[in-house]
Amino acid sequence: MSTQLELMSADRAVPFETTLLVRDTCLCLHAQRAARALARRFDEALRPVGLSNGQFSLLMSLNRPEPAKLGGVAALLAMDRTTLTAALKPLQRRGLLTVQPDPRDGRGRLLTLTEEGVQLLATAVPIWRDTHAAVDAELGDVDPQALRHALQVLAG
Repeated sequence: MSTQLELMSADRAVPFETTLLVRDTCLCLHAQRAARALARRFDEALRPVGLSNGQFSLLMSLNRPEPAKLGGVAALLAMDRTTLTAALKPLQRRGLLTVQPDPRDGRGRLLTLTEEGVQLLATAVPIWRDTHAAVDAELGDVDPQALRHALQVLAG
């Protein structure tokens, strides 16, 4: 009587060589791995100021002369509104931003950095710059601007 493992091996619908091909060539896999590694690196760098890389990006997206519309920030960060709303709550509780109804559209929300949020960003930006410069330097022969452009093309 054959074991389940023997049956799976004998009837393998996808050869192991295909697994190796995907491992070695899949852009999605490589982009996900790189994104996770970069996220961990920036999380660690920003930890002393109490921010994750995602929170830094969210706060930076609000660093503008006029309040930002929630929908526009969601699009910029490639997040759905529900996820963005959840991500805003801890930053709002910390007093780093405000969320107000849009006076021109009561259904919309306007997001604004508080003075405390601006000051935290001012503290975090040099950390981001140093970490970013180190990452760019590690790319060796890869042109960082060309890589950013290629990623923007893929992001749409």
